Amino acid sequence: MSRVQLVDAAIASPDRRALLAPIHSAFGSTPAMFRAVANSPAALKSMWAAFGALGAGVIPAKLGEQIAVAVADRNACEYCLAAHTALGRKAGASADEMSAAQMGESADPQAAAALRFALKLVDQRGQVGDGDVQALRLAGFDDEAIVEILAHVALNLFTNYVNVAFAVPVDFPAVALRRAR
Repeated sequence: MSRVQLVDAAIASPDRRALLAPIHSAFGSTPAMFRAVANSPAALKSMWAAFGALGAGVIPAKLGEQIAVAVADRNACEYCLAAHTALGRKAGASADEMSAAQMGESADPQAAAALRFALKLVDQRGQVGDGDVQALRLAGFDDEAIVEILAHVALNLFTNYVNVAFAVPVDFPAVALRRAR
């Protein structure tokens, strides 16, 4: 049971209803995570805008979802792991690719470099060095993409913390945590 109310758009205030409408349209339903965050219109605006901005960025959707599952597994966020595994499959990743991403791995060297960097950001709370950024450049990422990788990590930390801290019920097909280390 969620530790915060899951806002029901049918009885929500007009401002919350308006914020939830495009989310409902995008998913065909309103995922529980967004219903939890809707308790704060400011937080929901921030989260939804970040998803939209990064979705239009230079990092391909598939890699964004691989980063999301790596971060979710590291943070033991069952909700985000389930949601982003499903979204990763929609973005063209195979089941094996999403499973490998949970562990921070990929057969694609560029994706593998991004996943290593993402998990290093999580594990070391942003305390990375010149060599870590240089490894991304050597893998073919420019500064725009490097900053976006960090932005994907930051957004996923936000969503992981929401779901774990508030015990948001998972409403996507469950995926077992592997606890990447």
